[in-house]
Order: sequence, then C-alpha cells, then structure tokens
Amino acid sequence: MSLLDRIRACQNDDGDAYLPFRVAGVAIGHIKGEFVPSIAKFGDVFDIDDTSVALMANLQSYEERTQAIARVLDELRNEGLVPGWRDEPYSVGPAFSAPPLFEMERAAVPLFGVPGYGVHMNGWLNKDGRTHMWIARRSLTKPTGPGKLDQMVGGGQPVGISLRDNLTKECGEEAGIPTALAETAKPVGTVSYTTVRPEGLRNDLLFNFDLYVPQDFQPVNQDGEVAEFMLWEIDEVIQRLSDTEDFKFNSALVIIDFLIRHGFIEADDPNYPDIVAGLHR
Repeated sequence: MSLLDRIRACQNDDGDAYLPFRVAGVAIGHIKGEFVPSIAKFGDVFDIDDTSVALMANLQSYEERTQAIARVLDELRNEGLVPGWRDEPYSVGPAFSAPPLFEMERAAVPLFGVPGYGVHMNGWLNKDGRTHMWIARRSLTKPTGPGKLDQMVGGGQPVGISLRDNLTKECGEEAGIPTALAETAKPVGTVSYTTVRPEGLRNDLLFNFDLYVPQDFQPVNQDGEVAEFMLWEIDEVIQRLSDTEDFKFNSALVIIDFLIRHGFIEADDPNYPDIVAGLHR
C-alpha cells in the first residue's frame, strides 16, 4: 500500500448511510441509519424524521443538553451499544473554535459522527547522522487499535483542559516524559479526516506536535496504555507505513505529515500534491 493509499483509506464515508444530526438548527454530526432505531425511543430527547435527527428544541442550554445525552448514553451503555466506555467527557460543537453546545462520553462520539479532537506527538532525534523516531506499540487492552503502532504520545482532547496542558499530561502518562522536556514540543499543524470505522463515523481533527528527544532519554509507559517503545530509523518507519497494516490508521497520517515537513517525501513524487491535500478532509 502506498502512502497515498494509506491516506485514502482514512478519507472515506458513506454519506448515503447517515442522517444529519442537528443541534440548535446546526448540523454537527451524522448518525448511521441503522443506529437511529436505538435512539428513537428517547422521544423527549430526539426529534427524528426521514431526513435528520435533531435534539429537541426545548433543550436549550449546555447543561440541559448534556444531562439529556448522558441519560440516553447510560441506557445505551447498559444495552451494550456504546462499546469502549472511557468516562472521558468531550465537548461537542460545530467546530473547535465554536462555543460547545454540550458534552458527551468520548466512546459515543463516533456513534453521533460529531467532531472529535486529539493531540499527537512525534518523538524524534538524530543519531549517527540519521533521523530516528520513537514508535509506541499500543497495549492489547486499548479499546481502539489494540497492538497497533502509534506515535510516541497521543490522546483525545477532553473537556476543561488546553491542548498544551493535555499534551504535557499525556507525555507524562504515556512515556514518562518530564514536564520540562514535554514543554519543548513544538506545534506543527493538524491533520483531519472523515472515515467509517468499526466504532462509527470518525470526524476528527488532530493537533500535531514534534518533540526532539535527547539521545539518552528512554520512554517508559506509566498508565498501562503502551506495551513497548521502539526507536527506529526513519527508513524503517516508512517501510512499515507502506508495506504493512501495523500502524493505527490516524497515527499513519500524523507520521506522513512529519515525512512531508522534514523532506522525506520529495516534491517530485508524482503523488506529492495528493498526499499533501489528503491530510485534510
């Protein structure tokens, strides 16, 4: 699979299978048609017709919407319809910079196709004149992508914390990176995608960071979410991306972005324009 194929695999959605999900008159997500019967019984929360699903208009405040959605999700969870429950509230709104309309459990975000956000960090260094990257293997107990290869650090963006503070927290939890080192990570851009996954419709925006790691630093996981860390030359990273399915789908996009920015994908590559454009939905 080429790098472009890897990107195209993350930019797919079957629009015909979904109904728009509206809140306060604004379409903020998409719900798969076959999931709609599961929420149709909550007539005091959802207004459903053949063309869309909307939160009831009388749910006007952030708190009212949050409480109503929480009640729905608790019941759906008890029915086994919200796998991978995390007890992590996410802010939900039409865009990252827009005022949030309510919050909901992270595991339910793909079921409603609402925007999700996260921070991902490439840990890299020069060793013996060659670029190396720290690669994490996800724990087999992770609800998404168990055992897959990943960035050195990555995590979802929960309610009530800044992107920078969230990254610093994740650095400590996932790789044992001291705060002083974590704070040197540089923001380098974003990747975004809309893709159908087993957990639902992922409509995500990831904020990317690069951290130059000292040669004598050895990452050590603290929270049980990483099985092991490996330091690979960049050529091996590229080979694994191109020839295997080893990387978690969105982590692959973040690494491809790194490869572009650091000049490992040449502008003369015939796929270069499509690779660059494909990192953003």
